[in-house]
Formats: sequence, structure tokens, C-alpha cells
Amino acid sequence: MPDWEKHGIRIVRAGELDGNTPQTPGMTRAAAITHATAGASKLWAGTVVVDPDAKTGAHHHGELETVLYIVRGRARFRWGDQLEFVEEAGPGDFIFVPPYAPHQEINANPDEPVEAVVVRSGQEPVVVNLDIVSPEQASQSVSPIPFHPRNG
Repeated sequence: MPDWEKHGIRIVRAGELDGNTPQTPGMTRAAAITHATAGASKLWAGTVVVDPDAKTGAHHHGELETVLYIVRGRARFRWGDQLEFVEEAGPGDFIFVPPYAPHQEINANPDEPVEAVVVRSGQEPVVVNLDIVSPEQASQSVSPIPFHPRNG
């Protein structure tokens, strides 16, 4: 008979989340359900916060499937090889991110953070940051042609 006291339900309290997990610029991830915290072997779950008016770097999560549930705020997601597709999600919406899908999270609201719950299909906290410039970043980084004065 299983020892349900030791191997039953585990509660990870809000103050016990672990920020020592791979990060992407523009967002903060914290792990809640992992092998270390709860004995999980097939799932990883945690939280993510995207600051007001912030844009994350492009990234993917390898072979993992990812589900996000928006708790607060308005999130804009870009995805595709050049981040050419876009859609928004708000409180109560679920988002599915398939394996290897290049994507970026953008806080669509300049006044409040986006807070979401994240669940992944594996224990490894895979985050592969990519060098893709989103359309928003490209329009902000247009640099002027340098001026070189003539020598006399």
C-alpha cells in the first residue's frame, strides 16, 4: 500500500517558488512544481511575469509543449520564424505553445504586469533564447546613416 502521507498531494506555497530557473530577457519565471519541490516526473509548472510595456526576447522550449493561463493583464504573443504571426490573450485565456515554436511575449498594457501560470510537458526547464528581431523591435532600432564630415 502506498505511503500517501509522503507520496500524496504536495502543496508548494506562494513564497516557496524557485527563481533559479532559465530566464529570458523581459520576463521573470519561477518554478513551482518540479521534481525537487513536489516529486513530479513528467510536468513542470510555475509562474511568469512580464513587466508593464515589456517585450521578451525571442525563444523556444525545445521538444517541450507549454501551456500558459493568463491570470492578469493583456499578453500579445508573436511567433513564427520571423515572429510574423501575432495574437493577444487576456485573463482566463489559455495559450498552447508547441515544441520548437519560436515565440515572444509582449505586455500589451503599459500600466500593469502580465501574470500567468505556465505548465510544461517535461522536467527540464528548456529555454533556448533566439537572435530574432521582432517587428516592434525592428521599427525601434532603425539607426540613422552615420555622418562623416569631409576633411578639408
